[in-house]
Order: sequence, then C-alpha cells, then structure tokens
Amino acid sequence: MIESPDIKPIAFYLPQFHPIPENDQWWGKGFTEWTNVAKAKPRFKGHYQPHIPADLGFYDLRLPETRQAQADLAREHGIHGFCYYHYWFNGRRLLERPFNEVLSSGEPDFPFCLCWANESWMTNWDGFSGKVLMEQKYSEDDDLQHIRWLIKAFSDKRYIRIDNKPLFLVYRASLLPNPLKTTEIWREESQRLGIGDIFLCRVENFLEFHGEDPRLIGFDAAVEFQPEMISL
Repeated sequence: MIESPDIKPIAFYLPQFHPIPENDQWWGKGFTEWTNVAKAKPRFKGHYQPHIPADLGFYDLRLPETRQAQADLAREHGIHGFCYYHYWFNGRRLLERPFNEVLSSGEPDFPFCLCWANESWMTNWDGFSGKVLMEQKYSEDDDLQHIRWLIKAFSDKRYIRIDNKPLFLVYRASLLPNPLKTTEIWREESQRLGIGDIFLCRVENFLEFHGEDPRLIGFDAAVEFQPEMISL
C-alpha cells in the first residue's frame, strides 16, 4: 500500500480483454488478449510463462461486475486511478465498449484518464511492420473532431486533473505530423468549450524522445513507459 499523499499511481488499462468484430475478422472468432497470454512460452531458463491470471481469472471487460472488481482491487493496493487506452481512427473507435459503459453508467466510481494509442494496427503487433489492419491518419479537421469527443470524457467528475487541467496522454507523439499545431487546436477548442486548458503528456517509449523537453512539441510533461527498449 502506497501511503504518501504526494504519490498517486495510475495504472495503464488495456481494454483488449473482450471480443470485438474486427478482432474476430483479423484473428479468429472470440480473440482477446487472453488468447496471446495463454499461449505464451518461456524463452530462456527461469522465464516464467505463461502468466495465468490470479484474483479475477480470465475476465471479460463487457461485465460491469468485472470492471468494479478491478477498481476495488486497484484501490486496495494503493492505485489512484486507471489510464484507459483510447483508440481513435478518424472518428472510428475500437475496443470502446468498456470505457463507453464506464462513462455512461458512472461506475465504477474510480478516477480515470485517457491515453490515445495512436499507432496504426498492424499484423505484427509492434506498430512498425506487417500488414495494416487499421490505418491511423492525421488532419487538423480530425484533431478538432477528436478533442470535441474527448471533452465528453474530460467533463466527467472522475476524470483525473493536474493543476485542475484534464490529463491526456499520447502514446506516440512522434507520429503526429505537426504536434505543435495539434496541441494548439486541442487547447483552443477545450478553452472555447468551457473545459479550460488541458494537461498533455507524451509517452517516452521505444527510442522516442528520451531526454527531450516535451514543451518543444506542445506538451506539458512526459511519461516513462516500460519496457525500456533504448538499452536493448
């Protein structure tokens, strides 16, 4: 249990643990992340695989009871809130059902924020190679439509704020064609719609951005992310 009031851990939340039509088409009927978890194999001596789930078992995120149990377990272990992965492709969202229901139902009563996982979906799962399954495209018009949708989430009383600003993460800010323009559009529209300024974080992952000032591309802060592949 974390006791310090100055530390508020936020857990990344992957919503891939429920079936969707797109994954049925691409990977087979009923595919979820549990499919990959269960078939993992050890790669070296002492490598513990597969990791089989403990307390909540092979849960299904379509169930409100599961989402409540996750929040209860997180709170019990000192987690302040969840950072839900958010998949936005020019107005089309994927894996959206769990968060939609969290937002519409008001349950669980547990703090949250969003991280835009803005990579194209590829068959090789690395964001770099393979056949494109769902392409990510960027435009200023899409930036505007995106922030207008996000404001629905920012307005929720559970949404996590930094200095009273809604916290929003971008997983791979380097893929934005013009991050300064994107962040400018987001901030201006958020102000115009009465939310005020937003607190933007870019994620430090793979080989991107390590040690660079996030303010140079319009962000307020950076978030470290594992695995740390820069040393591999």
